Amino acid sequence: MSASSASQNQDRPQPRVFAGVSMRELLAAGAAAKAVSTPPRAPEPVETPAEQRKAA
Repeated sequence: MSASSASQNQDRPQPRVFAGVSMRELLAAGAAAKAVSTPPRAPEPVETPAEQRKAA
């Protein structure tokens, strides 16, 4: 191996290895984190009977 190819390998970021964690567990953890951090949706506005009569 030449000196230039050795320095090129050192410049590349190495992939992270998550030993002992399956892809299914990683995806489930991401989905759970998203569900917990997302605020609940606002309820749909409900028309009162008086508003329904005005619209008709």
